[in-house]
Amino acid sequence: MSDILSLKESVLVYLDRSGGLQRLGEDCRPFNEPQQMEAVYRFCISVNPSDVIEVDPELGDCVLQDPLTATALFQSVCFLAIKTLSLLDKIHTESQVNVILKFTHLPPFPEYSLDLCSFPRGNGAMRPVSMEGLVIAITRVTKYTQGARFLCSDEECPCSAGFHHIRVHAPGATESATVRNDFICRICGSALKEDVKFRVLGDKQLVEMIHFRALDLLSAHQQSSLRYQSVTLFLRDELCNSMRIGRLYRVLGIPAHVHQWPNITWSVEANSVKPWEPEYPHEVSVSFQQLLNVTSSSRWRFCAVLSHCFALNVAPPGLYNTLKLALLLSLVQNRVDEKETFHNLDLLAVTTDSLILDRLMTYSLQLASRGVRHQVSGEMFASLSRDGLGSGSANIHAGSSLLATGGVCMLGDLGGYKKDKLDAIQSGRGSKRFIPQAIRLFNA
Repeated sequence: MSDILSLKESVLVYLDRSGGLQRLGEDCRPFNEPQQMEAVYRFCISVNPSDVIEVDPELGDCVLQDPLTATALFQSVCFLAIKTLSLLDKIHTESQVNVILKFTHLPPFPEYSLDLCSFPRGNGAMRPVSMEGLVIAITRVTKYTQGARFLCSDEECPCSAGFHHIRVHAPGATESATVRNDFICRICGSALKEDVKFRVLGDKQLVEMIHFRALDLLSAHQQSSLRYQSVTLFLRDELCNSMRIGRLYRVLGIPAHVHQWPNITWSVEANSVKPWEPEYPHEVSVSFQQLLNVTSSSRWRFCAVLSHCFALNVAPPGLYNTLKLALLLSLVQNRVDEKETFHNLDLLAVTTDSLILDRLMTYSLQLASRGVRHQVSGEMFASLSRDGLGSGSANIHAGSSLLATGGVCMLGDLGGYKKDKLDAIQSGRGSKRFIPQAIRLFNA
């Protein structure tokens, strides 16, 4: 008991030092409106693990190793602060305070980093981890139950009124774990019934993320035996619509087991989402710099020599130099920002013999920071499938063009495409709604 009180005292000290108590008071003001009557009230608390460890190492260990217990500690302290400072009179019990801990960062140690290629999953502790990956599918935003109030069916029981039975969503819990009709009163054992007018709803979105190296398989001409498994992320409330298909992100989240009888799905409850880009070497070779210095007397000599020497093991010297130069110009345009999309250079080559052109474009595709070779049998834009986690929505899966966002999408020989596919490509090129303009298209 003394240890718990010591941890709560450390939580109070951290909230005071970090300005969390002041933000708690500011968050309570909108809830004081007369028409604002809910079963639970949600508060997001920003947690800096480094600062928490400075206040109390034991509390910092609890935050990083057992976030559910740490959330209960912050919940108790926030409830006492709200009642002591009279911030919100509508809160009567501690269970009405729904605290969400938002991590600013995690320690840069392997224990807190999750490689999406690592298996098996789910054997370790359910603690926060950091992961990076590519979004390949997403659902539309749907509703879920943040919290609900239940009353005892026995009118003589003290739990037939008030806020004694509050159900709040927990990471990994399904909708049936929060709201269903077979709950029993813990005092008299009678059945509980929900007071529907106090139900609190929130936004939920499901995202499938995969290791960014999976794109290497889509750029290779030959088939590979490697297989990548995607991970399902749950985005809730303020995180909804923070991720887009075809973009790379770093996600801090808590792994969870979603129970849907008879299956158990390993997923991640996202805690924070930030755009991410892998680090690529930017050093220019000495020989390349020497070539630039030697040819600096002419504005065209450097480009001519470069296009002449490009892909000599694919195309004979002296052939397709103009196309080679165009390929190089297209490859240097690596902008994901939609405001800079007018810099992109799309290529359409017309020829009677597409063999060498196909080899040149395939060779160039491997030099792009992100390259996708579209298969005629695959989807160019997007496809739909039924969501398998019971959200009642549909998954929007990325096609080749969306997977190549910020890179190059090679369409190959257009002679093998049906008319409806060609019409879709033509209409998509004129609309930013379908094809991100950050994509360059290589066509033969």
